[in-house]
Amino acid sequence: MTEQTQPGVVVTWQIDAAHSHVEFAVRHMMVSTVKGRFAALSGAIQLDEADLTRSSVEVTIDASSIDTRESQRDGHLRSPDFLDVEQFPSITYRSRRVEPLEGGHLRVIGDLTIRDVTREVALDATMEGRAQDPWGGERVGYSAKTVISRKDFGLKWNVALEGGGILVGDEVKIALEVEAVRQP
Repeated sequence: MTEQTQPGVVVTWQIDAAHSHVEFAVRHMMVSTVKGRFAALSGAIQLDEADLTRSSVEVTIDASSIDTRESQRDGHLRSPDFLDVEQFPSITYRSRRVEPLEGGHLRVIGDLTIRDVTREVALDATMEGRAQDPWGGERVGYSAKTVISRKDFGLKWNVALEGGGILVGDEVKIALEVEAVRQP
């Protein structure tokens, strides 16, 4: 049995921000989907491979790093109408528990905080692989996804459309791709 699979051994994996990203998708004018990402994030995974229920994850996202490839929209998303990055510079996720599922899948349940509003959010996650890097380090990859209501986090700004419907959908699809480096 290796150190990683011995019961009770929790290994820290630091998130590699250069090889990780958080993306989101929201309906626009009820006819299309706008996608964006947050370019700056940090965090760590505490992994007990012998007992995944003892594992945890913590991620901090720089809210001002939002990027939808349209500077005017990004400025509006940073404003008090949406993320209010001056007052709330970070978005955080802290797991409460990890539930192993069939086929190597995981459900990670934790607290997502946006604009100082915290709600329980479940991430459907999958371990994507593990490898030695060329510099002697060990890396692990995970993908995760979830769907949230932006109104649940106080993101209520919207415009009613003349022909019916609204400018910005409430449902936000979130997808994460995380690569982390094992710490000594």
